[in-house]
Amino acid sequence: MKKEIEFTINGKKKRISVNTNDLLLEVIRDELGLYGPKYGCGTGECGACTVLMDGKPVLSCLTLAARADKKNIVTIEGIGTEESPHPLQEAFVEEGAIQCGYCTPGMILSAKALLDENPNPSEEEIKTAIAGNLCRCTGYVKVIQAIQRAAKKIGGEVR
Repeated sequence: MKKEIEFTINGKKKRISVNTNDLLLEVIRDELGLYGPKYGCGTGECGACTVLMDGKPVLSCLTLAARADKKNIVTIEGIGTEESPHPLQEAFVEEGAIQCGYCTPGMILSAKALLDENPNPSEEEIKTAIAGNLCRCTGYVKVIQAIQRAAKKIGGEVR
């Protein structure tokens, strides 16, 4: 069964027809050609598919596309450009928090949701915010340092 949905993704309005059982990740990647959200585990355990829906991190591998109706979706492609990266993107590079890069989009979007809500997070709050994002390459130390650096860049102070 098909359903017409309308939403904004990375600042652009979209109107598409989806099957009622289509996953948001499939629609973003296969229909819209945005490859920032990754297919990792498919069970909501790794966070590689994280996107922001109305400013909150959601696992797009578990979210039905129909839930995006009338929502604002942001993927990693929507928060900065190569010429003007988001402070989180800059900080991840500067701190060496990117290794293979597979988890990075989801990690950055989870951190963005945190900093948008709380520009002065404690280390514990950062750990809680990224708890749903698994990384096999880093020990999370550089990731936490990158988020702390980004908080300073956007005018916050890390407690």
